[in-house]
Amino acid sequence: MQITGMYWGSKLLKYVGFPTSKVLGPEASAGELQSMIDEAGGLLVKPIFKGGVGKKGKAGLLGIAKDVQTALKEKERLYFAEHQHGNAYAKAEGVTFESFVEAKYEVYFSITDSTKYRAPTVTITHHGGVDIEELPPEKIATVPFDPLTGFKGFVVSNALTRLGAPNEIISPLVQNLPKLWDLYHNYGMTTLELNPIRMMPDASGRLVPVACDFKCSFDGDDPNVERLNLPTDLDMADYSNFEMEVNQLRTYQGQSDVYVINDQGSITAMTFGGGANALVTEQLGDRATISSDFGGNPPYQKMYDISRITMKYWIKQSNVFFIIGGKANNTDIFETFRGMADALREYFGEYGPTPLYVVVGRGGPNLIRGMGYLKDTLDALGLPYRFFGYDSAMSEVVNYAKDIDDWMANGGRQQVADKLGCDA
Repeated sequence: MQITGMYWGSKLLKYVGFPTSKVLGPEASAGELQSMIDEAGGLLVKPIFKGGVGKKGKAGLLGIAKDVQTALKEKERLYFAEHQHGNAYAKAEGVTFESFVEAKYEVYFSITDSTKYRAPTVTITHHGGVDIEELPPEKIATVPFDPLTGFKGFVVSNALTRLGAPNEIISPLVQNLPKLWDLYHNYGMTTLELNPIRMMPDASGRLVPVACDFKCSFDGDDPNVERLNLPTDLDMADYSNFEMEVNQLRTYQGQSDVYVINDQGSITAMTFGGGANALVTEQLGDRATISSDFGGNPPYQKMYDISRITMKYWIKQSNVFFIIGGKANNTDIFETFRGMADALREYFGEYGPTPLYVVVGRGGPNLIRGMGYLKDTLDALGLPYRFFGYDSAMSEVVNYAKDIDDWMANGGRQQVADKLGCDA
């Protein structure tokens, strides 16, 4: 799940006491807007998008108003604005009104889990307010730190000093940025980004960091996310019915990450593990109906429920039902295979037989027992299958599944249908 913008960002930052611009939602009255304008000199009108989509400012999706009439006109223009950036598409569901923040400096700041350093990593620059990719490397500091000791102020001080940042912004940032580690670490986030943080002078003239835009993403399997009491549909604007059904099963017991690749695909892959997911998704391409990762040692009931949902949406159109993963460390293969086999048996009982070829490539605890259970089920249903063990190269198993898909498309599906006594 991702959150962008200050409507929810300001609420989350209040958990740790980080200063933000004043934010009003789409329900703001004309009187409230006038009070914001009187206090700050003007306001920004921004569309609210679920999930994340970039380059909104460059697409003209930002309104500036110094009077209520202009603010309401911009609200009307942006309330249901549509935006496309690359492959990402989003439609707005309302607007926010955000106060002007007077500032001489703008700062970019983010925390994320770095695969390069294998540690949480801070990225910071005092040349914020722009896309970070547009800045040369010498203007950006990227600093990994030890999660056991946490994110300390000296990390900020050393990084900004090395970048040659003005002294007047260093002390306020040293005092306030470590608060963001508490938000990131304690509530299940995988990325937290503020851009820009505007350095606003207070009544005494001392600079105060004020967050003016917000972006974060969460680990949906981390139970700490629930502590924020976020709406369950916050990031479901463009999810398919299949994705929403599977995501409702997310628990700390195993992953349930799915994404629809091609709703006209012919291979449905139940994939286990991130590495397998990347390889299978890339090699299958448009043949795949979904991209999935069901690893993490899911218990029988969850594997059964996930399989039942997946089969309901995709088995009828699929030539190949593909179960694939590496050699598991702790996933009980018997339990996962039993869940999938029982769901497949139930599908045939409820919807009738359908021509299908089952390809399996897996390794791990209780593998032989699990394959035996699955084999007995497939024999009983009359389905053809081919099993590969842990010593088979995963790429070759994927290629085999593609060859079977070709065979099914060129007469094999009819042969299986004839054997089952059903319509191809």
